[in-house]
Amino acid sequence: MRFSLVSLLRRTCIALSAATLAGCATTNVVSDHRADEPPVSTGAVTSERPAARRPAVAPRPGTPGVKPGKAEPIAFPEPTEVVEGVADSIKPIDLTIPPDDLWERIRKGFGMADLDHPLVAEHQAWYLNRPDYFRRMTERGRRYMFHIVEEIEKRGLPTELALLPMVESAYNPEALSVAKASGLWQFIPSTGKLYGLEQNAQRDDRRDIVASTAAALEYLQKIYEMHGDWHLALASYNWGEGAVGRAVMRNQAAGMPTDYASLNMPAETRHYVPKLQALKNIIAQPELFGIELDAVENKPYFTLVAEAPAMDLATAARLADVPVAEIKALNPQHKRPVIRAGEGGAQLVLPSHAVDTFMANLNSNDADAPAPAGTSWRTYTLGPKETLATVIRRFGVTEWRLRRFNGLPPTARIGPGSTLLVPDENSPLAFDGVGSAEEVPRLGVDKPKYKRVKRNGRWVNVPVAAPAPTKATKPASAPKKAIKPAAPNRKASVPARKSAAKPAAAKGGIPAPQKK
Repeated sequence: MRFSLVSLLRRTCIALSAATLAGCATTNVVSDHRADEPPVSTGAVTSERPAARRPAVAPRPGTPGVKPGKAEPIAFPEPTEVVEGVADSIKPIDLTIPPDDLWERIRKGFGMADLDHPLVAEHQAWYLNRPDYFRRMTERGRRYMFHIVEEIEKRGLPTELALLPMVESAYNPEALSVAKASGLWQFIPSTGKLYGLEQNAQRDDRRDIVASTAAALEYLQKIYEMHGDWHLALASYNWGEGAVGRAVMRNQAAGMPTDYASLNMPAETRHYVPKLQALKNIIAQPELFGIELDAVENKPYFTLVAEAPAMDLATAARLADVPVAEIKALNPQHKRPVIRAGEGGAQLVLPSHAVDTFMANLNSNDADAPAPAGTSWRTYTLGPKETLATVIRRFGVTEWRLRRFNGLPPTARIGPGSTLLVPDENSPLAFDGVGSAEEVPRLGVDKPKYKRVKRNGRWVNVPVAAPAPTKATKPASAPKKAIKPAAPNRKASVPARKSAAKPAAAKGGIPAPQKK
């Protein structure tokens, strides 16, 4: 029994010794030798526990060409004294200052969503293939764009609307469509009257730059608030808000989209917004399309002179020292070559740079003074108890000629305070040969007459040809007694309501002789 216990203990000790030797054989013993030298074995086996393994530390990279511990410290450069001048000072950028170029101001105000439509590329190509037309259009627009952009920004509207007159009238304030739409914004007569644009024989405020712009922006803002979409608002401006509203309801009933591109519209309205988008693309990146836009100064081009007296356009041009064509371009609402006084004086629009010259010359001249040499008309304001007969007796002009010059119908009565344009009796009505073509005033053009005719089951308008002259319509010469330059015929001083009953059956501006 004792022998077996001793034998068991001996076996246990042998097993423990074998296990200890196996662990020492598989464990690295950490020594103090360098990492690049092989370890040195002592040949002795130890029973001590091996030390923990530590991560090897990489040697520090040395400076190339310099031995460790031999590098000199790098000298820091001495500070340099800098003297700042006024021109070298850094100025803060004020983003609220408007740019010098009006085109850049328009670009910054773009606010409409872009229209992705195949017709946009088609109209882009149309404008790009006509550079002369594009240049003339933008050249005309430089007179009016600043005022339009100012009014747009006052109302918080997108500045794409400043490009809308390019689509409507090519920035021609005297443009007239087949539907009788007139002016930069192409108001039809009924819509113009609805927004307070006066239309009579003397003036047409649809062509007034200031009045028509205010009316157009008011109308556009109204229809935008109605639809909540600028594309539909522009379609309403062209087609009518009622027509666009019905087209939207038809698409809603059919379960179709109600955006601009999905509506069933006339061809003109379908092309309307793509034209504006094409112009927007060209103005936004002209260099991309090879277009060079002439800079437009971002400052007022014209000024409204409300205190100006009644006068003709030629006199206004002479006092302002500008061409008559410039006065006409800024005052296209006048159908006759005279600016009439109203409440607060006449509404005369002048170039901003010419206002001081105009006022200085006006204060040293009398508006009712005789017409200067080369001028074939003058203005006259009727005083208390004066009538049309007073003007006829004073200036020796026939009633027919005076009414024709002022665009007055035969039954119109003229009272005190009215301003008339009094022509020279010896000057032709058509102003043939009087001055240069630029100085010729623009009279109203007689509208052609039409009659309704049914052709192929449809009623159409056919122009009525003027009747051929006959012997009965030949102008008759007035009696010699009636032609007295010093004392005009007393028959011409008959009040308008009496002479209106006998219309002149003459041709060429000579009234028929009256029976005694």
